[in-house]
Amino acid sequence: MKKYKLLSLLVVLVLQLSVNSAWSGALDPFAGQKGTLKIAGGTAHIPVIKEAAKLIMTANPDIRITIAGGGSGVGIKQVGESIIDIGNSGRKPTEQEIGTYNLHPVKWGIDGVGVVVNPDNPVTALSTQQLQGIFAGTITSWKELGGKDRSINIYDRDAASGTRSVFWKKGLKKSEVSKKANVVVSNGAMKTAIANDPYGIGFVSVGHIDASVAPVSLDGVAPTLDNVKSGKYPVARGLYSCTKGEPSGLAALLFDFLHSPEGRKIVEEKGFISVE
Repeated sequence: MKKYKLLSLLVVLVLQLSVNSAWSGALDPFAGQKGTLKIAGGTAHIPVIKEAAKLIMTANPDIRITIAGGGSGVGIKQVGESIIDIGNSGRKPTEQEIGTYNLHPVKWGIDGVGVVVNPDNPVTALSTQQLQGIFAGTITSWKELGGKDRSINIYDRDAASGTRSVFWKKGLKKSEVSKKANVVVSNGAMKTAIANDPYGIGFVSVGHIDASVAPVSLDGVAPTLDNVKSGKYPVARGLYSCTKGEPSGLAALLFDFLHSPEGRKIVEEKGFISVE
C-alpha cells in the first residue's frame, strides 16, 4: 500500500513540475492564491476554460475552479445575481443587462457558428434562402435539396443560447424557426443528436465541429476557422466572460491568463480565434 501511495505522490509531483516548467511565467500570478472560482454559462467556452482551469489547479492545489454550462442567458443571469463569479456568454450582454447587473464583459475569443448534418448526408452546401426554408419548415424533405426522399429533422437550441442568438441573427437573418424543431441544451448535445440522426440538421460552434458531424457550406463558404478569421464566413460572434463589477481576485487573474501568449495558444488550439 505504501508503495502505491509513494508512486501516486511521485506522479503528482512530476505532473506539477512539468506544468510549472512549461507554463511557469503565465501561472506565476496564481502562486500563493487561495479560493474558489465558480463559472457557468455558454457551452462553447467550456473546452478553453476547462483546460485553463486544469493548468491553474495543477500548479496551485489551493485554488478550486468549478465549470458548468447552461447557456449564455444563464451565465449572465447567475453572475448578475452573484450565484457565480464568472458568467460565460456567446454574445455581448445587452446595455440593459450591463446596467441591471453592473456587468463587466471581457472578450477573449471569436467563434463561428456552422450548420452541420450527419456525415452520411450528401447535402453539404446550402444557400441562405434554403437554410431559412428548412428552419421555417417550408422545405421538409432532403429530396428537395438533392438528398434522399426523407423528412428533415430540425435541431435548435433554447432561447438562452448565445450560439442560437448569432445563428438566428446572422445565419437565418432573423427568419422564422419552426415550432416542430427539436431543442437541445448545448453544443455537445447538438453534435450527439446530429451524429445519431441521418436526417438531422443543426448548428454548432465552429470550434466544436469534428468528424462526428459534417459541416455545411453557406452561400458557397465553408464554416472553417480560416474563413471566420478572414471574415468570409459571416456567422460569427465574440466569446465573453462577465463579472459583476470590475474583475478582481482569481477572476482577474484568469482573464489575464486567457490574454497571455500561453492562454491565447489554448484558445486557438481549441478551435477559436484568440483576442488580445
